[in-house]
Amino acid sequence: MMHGSNLRGRQAFLNTLSPEARAAFTRLGTRRCYAVGDVLIHEGDHGHELVVLHEGLVKVTARLDRDRVSLMDIRVAGDVVGEMSAMGVGPRSATVTSCGGVSATVVPHNELEPFLLAHPEALLAVNRMLCGRLRRADRRRLELGGYPVPVRLARVLVELAESYGEPTSAFREPDWNKIRIDVNLSQSEFAALTASTKHTVHKALAQLRKDEIITTGCRRTFIRDMARLREAAQLSVPTA
Repeated sequence: MMHGSNLRGRQAFLNTLSPEARAAFTRLGTRRCYAVGDVLIHEGDHGHELVVLHEGLVKVTARLDRDRVSLMDIRVAGDVVGEMSAMGVGPRSATVTSCGGVSATVVPHNELEPFLLAHPEALLAVNRMLCGRLRRADRRRLELGGYPVPVRLARVLVELAESYGEPTSAFREPDWNKIRIDVNLSQSEFAALTASTKHTVHKALAQLRKDEIITTGCRRTFIRDMARLREAAQLSVPTA
């Protein structure tokens, strides 16, 4: 299943390409499979390969100091990882680890660069992706300083739901007010995404459950009322 492509969330990179460009792009590189816990990219390495995800889920983490690691992002099928180094911008800035079975293509720099030069559409898509990720990073930094933890947590849940969630069905139509998030995150990882503590996140999640906005179990989250979650996140509610 291709995640990260619903109309309300950000699109996975491959879904931004035309069918022709996507087909050509997926012919590059070498296909590889990874088991849960395998590291696709090591922080600090000087490799310049781009990794294209076809199936599965990975976590992007960066070391804060000798003992602490922060969860930076989540990437799913259709996304790419390692794009900064693949474009020749310094060593790897983060570690990418598989969260289950992952199928990916590793594209070396000497294949990627000629392809992008020959396919302006794909080069433009890469630039748009990089700009989008920079905007998200800037927005998250502002939110961390400007909102209390419950609001930051609600915003993280909204982003996960809109980017990676699957709506329930109501009379055979998708119900975007009730969404299952298939990204499995621990309370420690939610704490990392919100720059808070596990204890504080535990209390914030408990309040959202008490308010019947979400339910949790087996490291999965189900949004019972997306409109109320957006209110808790201090975000406007989409009209349609």
